[in-house]
Amino acid sequence: MAAATSPSVSFSALIFLLLYLFSFRQADVAAADASPAENPFTARAALIRYWNRKVPTNRGQPAFLLAKLSPLSALDSATFSSLAAADPASLSLRLPVLCAAARILCNPADANTYSADSRKDDSSAFAAYQNSNFSDYGSGAKGGSNAFKNYSDDLNVPVDSFRRYSRDSVRHNESFASYAPDGNVVTANFTSYASSATGGAGEFSSYDHEANVPNLKFTNYDAAAAARKRSFSSYSDDSNAGDQSFAGYGKHGNSVPTSFKSYAENSNVVGSSFAGYGESASGANDSFASYGFDGNVPENNFRSYGAGGNSGSESFASYRDQSNVGDDSFSSYVKGGNAEAVEFVNYGNSFNPGSDSFKGYAEGSAKHKVTFKGYAGDNTTFKSYAKSGVDFKSYRNFSVNPSSSSEGDSAGASLVSLPNGKSTNRWLVEPGKFFREHDLRRGSVMPMPDIRDKMPPRSFLPRSISGRIPFSAADVRQIFAIREDTALGKAVTDTVAECERAPSRGETKRCATSAEDVIDFAVSVLGSDVVVRSTASTMGSKTDILIGAVSGVNGGKVTKAVSCHQSLFPYLVYYCHSVPKVRVYEADILAVDSKEKINHGVAICHIDTSAWSPSHGAFVALGSKPGMIEVCHWIFEGDMTWTVAD
Repeated sequence: MAAATSPSVSFSALIFLLLYLFSFRQADVAAADASPAENPFTARAALIRYWNRKVPTNRGQPAFLLAKLSPLSALDSATFSSLAAADPASLSLRLPVLCAAARILCNPADANTYSADSRKDDSSAFAAYQNSNFSDYGSGAKGGSNAFKNYSDDLNVPVDSFRRYSRDSVRHNESFASYAPDGNVVTANFTSYASSATGGAGEFSSYDHEANVPNLKFTNYDAAAAARKRSFSSYSDDSNAGDQSFAGYGKHGNSVPTSFKSYAENSNVVGSSFAGYGESASGANDSFASYGFDGNVPENNFRSYGAGGNSGSESFASYRDQSNVGDDSFSSYVKGGNAEAVEFVNYGNSFNPGSDSFKGYAEGSAKHKVTFKGYAGDNTTFKSYAKSGVDFKSYRNFSVNPSSSSEGDSAGASLVSLPNGKSTNRWLVEPGKFFREHDLRRGSVMPMPDIRDKMPPRSFLPRSISGRIPFSAADVRQIFAIREDTALGKAVTDTVAECERAPSRGETKRCATSAEDVIDFAVSVLGSDVVVRSTASTMGSKTDILIGAVSGVNGGKVTKAVSCHQSLFPYLVYYCHSVPKVRVYEADILAVDSKEKINHGVAICHIDTSAWSPSHGAFVALGSKPGMIEVCHWIFEGDMTWTVAD
């Protein structure tokens, strides 16, 4: 329960409000720019005053920034500013109120808890549940089934926990269908799930479909279980930048078959860790089909997988096929096992070469059979693997771009035709992501990439609050009650690390935690006569568009700009950096068929690409080399670019 506001805090808030009024005698200026009825103590009025002081050239108000300000009332703003000034940690005492009033991203306040005592009928269907904690639920159940359908659907920061679920159950079935679809910053924890269970089956279908930054953990899942079937179908497909961890999964199990079908398909930068998976199990039968297919930089780590197992069988078919790069590590895989059978079919058939590491593979095993059929890659890491019982068929190094298995046409759908006649993986070069300056002319038809903002909605906190919150991962997690091992906790750590990274050669950068910080950085780089721009909407995204009227900023002259991109954090934080030698354009975007205007786009063209990597996707798409051509792209939703005003 949130602590009541003490009289001293209320008095301090009143004093802060009075000082706030006294310190801004230019309120009449704000009143002239804002609507007559606008409260001069809101974040909007304060930013307008700040803008007029920093950009005293009668330029229009920065609508992009104003739309992202916190909706805190003047009184709430003064109250929370007073708390932050006294002790930033005290904000946690009123966190639920702050999160709701300021429109920022916070973990759910309290999860619903369902235990063995509150267990419902086995026939119950869990529909429209969210942010729940199932402890000992279904433990010792005899028969029956539970179905979780549309669980945590389309939520921001859902946190679900299944602890000791179905433990010691007999012939009990569970189904997770459409679990956490379209979720943002998803955290799910399955601990000791179905351990020591006998019989029954569990199915995960369309689990975390199109989720953003999922963090999923299966710890001691099905450990010591017997004759229990598990199926992961369309697991984390089309997801973005997440991690899955399987630790002790099926450990000491007996005849526990698991199937991973279309696991992490079409996903972007998803990492999976299998530690102690199937360790000391008997009769394990695991199948990975189309695992990581058409993904972008998938990272998979198999450590002590099937070690000490007996009569197990693992199959990897079309594993990481047609993905872009990617890295796999197999350490002590089926080490010390007995009569283990492992088959890799069409493994590592990535569009761009990744890396694979095999250490201690099948070492010390007896009567094992390991087959690599159609294995593609430049791999010299087969060290300390069993010298017999390992068969390499059709093993090849990359001399040409690999092609997918001839048995299916679906893989070909992931390839994109480029202007230079070549094909490439869609993750590497999404159609329309990069283009040339001459493409941006009236009458041109071109594809527009997916410019939608994938981040959860958040607002800037007032500078009087955000400026007093220590910008450290530990402090932010403590103030906002974020567990380090959740998806949001990891995002906070990553954002702080990126902000603290030393700038690249020739780069000037800053992480802005308030709208005022963004203005300060832009003015420091470009001077006080500046304008901020962004593409007006997402209309036309992922379709062909017709270019209408085009105008170059500053007459189309080469200039410098400041670009700002969102970072994942509880409140809005922008990573801003200087961009030298660019041309910026505004263009009307029309529907191809009707010729009607559907959007107003902002594009930036980088004139000097000499310092870019030769493997940059722009050169793959456009067919050139660093320094030989300019490269243009649209400003995506949620991002912004600053230039000197016309």
